[in-house]
This record gives sequence, C-alpha cells and structure tokens, in this order.
Amino acid sequence: MLAFLRSIRRKNLKDSKLRGYLVYAIGEIVLVVLGILIALSINNYNEGLKRKDKELEILKQLKDEFKLNQSQLEEKILMRNEGLEAASQILSYFDNKQTFDEAGFYQALWKLVRDPTFDPIENDIVGTENLRMLTNAEIIQQLSRWSSDVYQVQELELEYQKFRSSQLSPKLNALGLGRNLQNELWKNGYTPLEALDKSANYKQNIGESHSKINYDKVLRDVELEGMVATSITFHRITNLQSDYLRNVIAKTLELIDSEIERF
Repeated sequence: MLAFLRSIRRKNLKDSKLRGYLVYAIGEIVLVVLGILIALSINNYNEGLKRKDKELEILKQLKDEFKLNQSQLEEKILMRNEGLEAASQILSYFDNKQTFDEAGFYQALWKLVRDPTFDPIENDIVGTENLRMLTNAEIIQQLSRWSSDVYQVQELELEYQKFRSSQLSPKLNALGLGRNLQNELWKNGYTPLEALDKSANYKQNIGESHSKINYDKVLRDVELEGMVATSITFHRITNLQSDYLRNVIAKTLELIDSEIERF
C-alpha cells in the first residue's frame, strides 16, 4: 500500500499535480495514525490480560490466606468455649464440694491457663501496588478494615494473657496446684489443640507433688473463685468479637469466590 502511494507521489511530483500529492500525504498520515492506534490497542489488550492474570493470582492468594485464618480462628473459638465449660465445672465444685473430682478439676484448670491467641497471616496486599490490581470495591473495603478488626480480638486476648500470667497462674502455684496440674496434663499423653502436628501425642511423667493439698481449703479460696468467674467474662467477650471476625472472614471469602468465578 505504501509502495503504491509513493508511486503516486512520484508521478504527481513529476506532473506537478498538487492535489494528487495532498491525497498521498493525507493517506500516508492516516496509515501511520492507524498503525499507531492498532499498536496501542494490541499493547493495551496485552496489558489488560497481564493485569487480569495478576488480579486472579492475588485473589487466589487471598483465598488461601483467609481459609487458613478461618481455620485458626475456629480453633481459638473452640479453645475459649472449652475454657467456658471448664470454668463452669470448677465453679460447680465451689458450689457443691461433694461433686469434686480431682482429675476433672485439674483438666478444667488447664483449659483456663491455656493461651488461645489468634495470629492471622499478614497479607502484603494493603498499602502496596497490589491493592490497585483489585477491581472489586467490596473486597478492597474488607481488606482495608481487616487489621483493625483483628486488633479488636487480639487486644482482648492480650488482656487475658496478662490476667493469666500475673494473677491466675501465680494463684494456682500459691495454692500448691502447679505441679499436679502439669502432671495431670502430660502423664497419659497430650496433643495440644493448637499443635501443628495433630497426630503427635506427647507424654511426660512429671509426678505429683509430695506436699499434701487441702482441696477443701482450695475450694474455699474466694480469690480463686473470683478469678475463675473472671475468666468466663474474658472468654465470653473475646468470643463475641471473634464471632464478628468469623463473619468478616466468611463474607470476604464469599466475595473472593464470586470474583474468581468471573475469570
């Protein structure tokens, strides 16, 4: 096509036909512009494909992370629910000493001194270039609020850690229950709920304390009774916040799945 136009240009120049030369010049300009526009369209199309591929990769990464966070959060909620049941069981011993069961008492105590802390995977999306790759406004909003929502749960967990370390555990040791508590846990084998390897079973014979424990005195200790009751409040409030976070994760996963289906 260009060769044809150039031949016209040479002919028109030779014949001094200005109008014909202008036709050639305009045609050449149009061809150049069309070439540029086609090249830009192809480039934009390729960039769009790359962007979609990157967005899909990010969405799949987010899905994997939130599924793991969901699983961990459910585990922590379960631990606190077990703590609530354990606290109620211990208080029943305070209320009716005839129902006291030594092994059950120590098993329940252990569920109160456990440390159910939610430690989610920190994604590298918010605050980076990757966030702009996402096109779903709801997902972006969920991600932007995620850290703040998690903090609400972790703040309560930290308070319980402090309570357990500074008040509950020292109280149990002061009553002479520390060694027996640990021995009851490990003597027949134990797999922590939060263990990475759920199939592993750990066994350790610590042995019982040689000091005789006056359980009647223990069950008349109003400080311990109050601490057990306080643990109920901590676990209940933290699980209320965790339930909200559970819904946030479920909603985020729903949005992510819906977005992935578009590709």
